[in-house]
This record gives sequence, C-alpha cells and structure tokens, in this order.
Amino acid sequence: MMIALGADHGGYELKEAIKKHLDEKGVEYKDFGTFTGEAIDYPIIAKQVALAITSGECERGILCCGTGVGISIAANKVKGIRCACCSDCFSAHYTRLHNDANILAMGGRVIGAGLALMMVDTFLETEFEGGRHARRVDLITQIENEN
Repeated sequence: MMIALGADHGGYELKEAIKKHLDEKGVEYKDFGTFTGEAIDYPIIAKQVALAITSGECERGILCCGTGVGISIAANKVKGIRCACCSDCFSAHYTRLHNDANILAMGGRVIGAGLALMMVDTFLETEFEGGRHARRVDLITQIENEN
C-alpha cells in the first residue's frame, strides 16, 4: 500500500515523526511536503495528496496541519475524497470501518506523536466493513455527484 503524506508548517514535525514510523514498519509512502517548517498554505498540500489518491498513485493519505481541520476541509473539496480529522484511535478505526475514509487528518498542535502513530497504525490496518455502511458511503457519493 502506497501512502500519500502531506503537512503544512503546523503539522510538519508530526509528519516527520510519521515518516520515521512508516520507515521502521516498511510502509511505502510519497511525501508531498512541506519539507521545512516554513509557512505554507495547507490547501496546496491537501490538493496534491488528494489527487494522488483519486489518480490511483496512492491508496490512502495522511495529512497534518495545526489542528487537522483546515487541511481536512481542503482535501474534502476533491471529488472522491473522504478525509476524516481525528484525535483518537476510536475515531480513526471507525472512520475506516464504517466510512471508508481514504485520508486521515491530524493536528500537530492537538495531539502528540505517540497517539498519532497509534492512530496511523489503526487507520492503515483497518479495512472497510462494507454491508450497510457501503450503502451510506454510496449516498455520500451521490451528494458529491449532485454538485
């Protein structure tokens, strides 16, 4: 599984911790930046990661900004993206299990690296349950296609 990673300056340090963790686990990823702690606009990074997923270049994504909220809003503007901003493992688990989220967003100023790494593992290891949840995800897609 190829993972798309991205962060703005507020999530840069958390993204770097996630990269190290993925390296240790042997998980492949593509880093879309930012590559320094210098200020950058998060919608640019969110779009790059989202397009990597919708194009099939990457299967899932992980985005980080200060809160995780702004970057998740931006990613969700790309058709086909279901990005969930999470701050706990329960949400990271169920957003995959029930919502088939394809991007996990987290806040570098909200959670620490230890929790973030547990959330990353949970998000990457959890498969979509399907069943009644597939019908609901299809309804979300219908809304997206109406606009």
